[in-house]
Amino acid sequence: MKKVISALSALALLASMTACGKNAGNNGSSDNGGDTESSTDIETMSAGSGDTVLTLYSFTKEVPEMMAKYIEMNPEFGKKYKVESTIIPTTDGAYQPALDMALANGGKDAPDLYCAEAAFVLKYTQGDASKYAAPYEDLGISVDSEISAAEIAPYAVDIGTNKDGKVVGLGYQATGGAFIYRRSIAKDVFGSDDPAAVSEAIGGGSQSWDKFWDAAEQLKGKGYGIVSGDGDIWHAVENSSDQGWIVNGKLHIDPKREEFMDISMKLKDNNYYNDTRDWNEAWFADMQGTGEKGVLGFFGPAWLINYTMAEHCGGTKVGEGTYGDWGVCESPIGFFWGGTWLLANKDSENKDAVGEFIDWVTLNTNEDGLQYMWANGTYNDAGTKDAVASAAVMAKSDGSVDFLGGQNMFDVFEPANAFANGKNLTQYDESINSIWRDQVRQYTSGQKTKDDAIQSFKDQVEDTLDIEAE
Repeated sequence: MKKVISALSALALLASMTACGKNAGNNGSSDNGGDTESSTDIETMSAGSGDTVLTLYSFTKEVPEMMAKYIEMNPEFGKKYKVESTIIPTTDGAYQPALDMALANGGKDAPDLYCAEAAFVLKYTQGDASKYAAPYEDLGISVDSEISAAEIAPYAVDIGTNKDGKVVGLGYQATGGAFIYRRSIAKDVFGSDDPAAVSEAIGGGSQSWDKFWDAAEQLKGKGYGIVSGDGDIWHAVENSSDQGWIVNGKLHIDPKREEFMDISMKLKDNNYYNDTRDWNEAWFADMQGTGEKGVLGFFGPAWLINYTMAEHCGGTKVGEGTYGDWGVCESPIGFFWGGTWLLANKDSENKDAVGEFIDWVTLNTNEDGLQYMWANGTYNDAGTKDAVASAAVMAKSDGSVDFLGGQNMFDVFEPANAFANGKNLTQYDESINSIWRDQVRQYTSGQKTKDDAIQSFKDQVEDTLDIEAE
């Protein structure tokens, strides 16, 4: 029945594309989790004027806009090709059914190029839909040598490698995580806002939460929380676990993920946070410093700074809201959060053209490559600097930003990528994480015992995904 519903949903989505044409929206990251568009907010974009049509599927305007930039910089490409982009938000599960149907149907409407985010990318690189993805080597890309030269983080390569050991997807962002902290609060409690001092205070790089809890107690003594909500720690826990949700075809609860229940309860019992839910107004208020009590910081990658915190800090320059009152330091636990991987259709008749664009986005380290421009704020008029997939690019770029008090964020985010683990994901993470987080909330709110919450989690996963627990 679930498969039938998905197919019908996809048909309805595809039928509505021409009629809708609404703005799919883009706040700079595919991983923000806070989009509010409905499943009918589908947009099409076009770039180039050539006779040969390339089709691109994406869930934000980010990659289609990169294609437009590439054509602007390479007019001959635009004279030969016309790129038609279909943008379908991930809200309400809209994107995957439409993409799946387009890939399965094939023909002229099938995408030559498509995007997948961390929450479901394994489905397209290693899972049920991996049969559609072309190895990068078939696109004319010198995969091994270019990955080595660009110094792409191992986790990103692991995620983009299919079961035959072939790279079929890579990204452009670096999403290794760090701890993003309020400088004024750090000074008040720890006596210094220096990244090294704050890292020492919270146990940065220790792979343990012990010093983090000590810091939480110090902060509590001065009337502060250490984080906004338990979701701020979840991504560090989830992506540092030894195994993913599915092991040998069965639902598996990694001990580190089960420990999250205790972490969440400890935050609540000790009043170490404001008990917010990520992507809600109270969470944003803590970024602006207007929440119930001041909180030290948030766990996240560079995109969280650029496209979420900067938008909700209450200002656009130093001295306004919390703008400029932030720093970034090493997380106690290495992790990553989010990212967008680019894939090519193995049946595309224009693999060279697709490979040319993918290479420019994911592996080119030159100053006219996407990643160098992205890292140095020269990609567009916004001037936003972001951590990128290539460590080689970040090493020769200036990551200093006013939002972080002039700190060069690449000094922290570049090594953070090396500690991220890309081998604990499954193609079902988006659905299973939602069920898990809900049951943890029910446990910490006193609605269920720990055992009851775990059993409800197992039952829901089996009911919705037909996956039995170990």
